Amino acid sequence: MRLDKFLKVSRLIKRRTVAKDICEGDKIQVNGRIAKPCAEVKPGDVLLIELGNHRLEVRVKSVANTVRADEAHLLYEVLREEHKTGL
Repeated sequence: MRLDKFLKVSRLIKRRTVAKDICEGDKIQVNGRIAKPCAEVKPGDVLLIELGNHRLEVRVKSVANTVRADEAHLLYEVLREEHKTGL
């Protein structure tokens, strides 16, 4: 599955166009490599998402074309979450 679609289906990012823009801004890594929106995502991949002061690392558990909102969290597991604070 395409990275931008996975981010939208998993509800990690609300809209696919936003996911695409973030990928094109080199803010997402798949298995340690900067990824473009068309990068393939499969179970076991580790995603690192950097949005402003928020950094989220997740492992893909499964991929699906559609899921209900209350089941979206089942597609991934959070490995690490950080909030940077500035003075």
